[in-house]
Amino acid sequence: MEKNDKKGISRRQFVTGLGASVALFSIVPRHVLGRGFVPPSDKLNIAAVGVGGKGYSNIIAAYNGGAENMVAFCDVDEVRAEKIYKEMPNVKRYKDFRKMLEADKNSIDAVIVSTPDHTHAIIAMAAMQLGKHVYVEKPLTHNIYEARMLTETARKYKVATQMGNQGSSGEGVRLMTEWIQAGVIGDVTNVHAWTNRPIWPQGLTTPTEKVAVPKTLDWDSWLGPAKFRDYNPAYLPFGWRGWWDFGTGALGDMACHIIDPVFRALKLGYPTSVEASVTGVWNAGFKPAVVSDSCPPSSTIHLEFPEREGMLAVKMHWYDGGIRPQRPIELKEEEVMGDNNGGVIFEGTRGKIMCGCYGANPTLLPSSEMAYFNIEKLKTLPRIENNSNGHQTSWVKACKGETPASSNFDYSGPLTETVLMGNLALRSLGLSWEKDGKKLSGDRRLLWDGKNMKITNFEPANQFVKREYREGWSLGI
Repeated sequence: MEKNDKKGISRRQFVTGLGASVALFSIVPRHVLGRGFVPPSDKLNIAAVGVGGKGYSNIIAAYNGGAENMVAFCDVDEVRAEKIYKEMPNVKRYKDFRKMLEADKNSIDAVIVSTPDHTHAIIAMAAMQLGKHVYVEKPLTHNIYEARMLTETARKYKVATQMGNQGSSGEGVRLMTEWIQAGVIGDVTNVHAWTNRPIWPQGLTTPTEKVAVPKTLDWDSWLGPAKFRDYNPAYLPFGWRGWWDFGTGALGDMACHIIDPVFRALKLGYPTSVEASVTGVWNAGFKPAVVSDSCPPSSTIHLEFPEREGMLAVKMHWYDGGIRPQRPIELKEEEVMGDNNGGVIFEGTRGKIMCGCYGANPTLLPSSEMAYFNIEKLKTLPRIENNSNGHQTSWVKACKGETPASSNFDYSGPLTETVLMGNLALRSLGLSWEKDGKKLSGDRRLLWDGKNMKITNFEPANQFVKREYREGWSLGI
């Protein structure tokens, strides 16, 4: 941590305002600088790992027109990084995040991580262990164990955190939380959530042809902790989501957005069981998903949660790859179920609520009931301003000592664990196990001990709780 030689005040204290009285004479007053001008001492110094695609938009939102400083960029792909490099040519550049953190550890306050899923945890962990605040794209991690470790590490180092499920800062999630917790539809017993994903290929066999690695790509660094395999354009820049070694499929891509209002409104914790089914993997001979390196083309997942905080036990059902729940009878013929990206339907003992992806446009069902519904009367939760980039800027404010971000790791860690439970069930389908002289199949209802991160009735499934890291890479704990 960078120190002020004369005062012994850490730069982080300047950022959070803890050192304001000591540093008073080194800071130019705001009124001297002019209305709307942010003094350099108030700006957060941000680094970003993965700066193309979603990384680019995260950077622009956090930078907020110059309200904060971008001090370092890291990307293994020069082509993907080109746009931000041209727009911010004076920001230092790296290909290895470890070198970036070592070289600039005294000047970086916070790190944005927008890489493929399989490298989220190792980058975020390294940053937090240096006392850096972190913003990590969804899903928070590639597996359940990593999510638990990031959650615990964030608490240990007392850093500000945020997962990139931007709907968590939106109005719809808050409205549904207020409605459900006020008992508008009674006790919720079933929830249906679905997505239009995947919109990339899944259910594929592993490529075997040799393809030259582009000169603009550091393939070994891109692989990171995943086992080595030859480069192939099937994996990037976008196809990685459909491969188990790198991505987390349709569920990992969208469930952190779509079930966010479910998890928040129903005060969910760890599920007690999970069960899954998939469509066949065509190129693997209609074999279950575990046989292939690639995620299945479509799936359904059923999760059960116990009673909690006065709420009844509830079942949550997930559908992807074109599979959707039955259309509610209360929905008019001309009305759309959810939206183009998916949606959620809450079934309560006194009614139903529906929304689109990100918790957008929540409505009672039938929608005609909205005409008699006093929304304003039920509003109790604080709102986040500037929703176009509010999710990123609320994290920036949290880094400066303000209110914790809406999807900080205390919340998004358990949410991610729940999401990834579905993938554990999908990958267990093709497994078998001998116990007490009986041969058991992974095509079953798996019982989950959330506290200990363990499937209790089918041991082979536990191999998917965490991963083996390639030599030279580790989680650092």
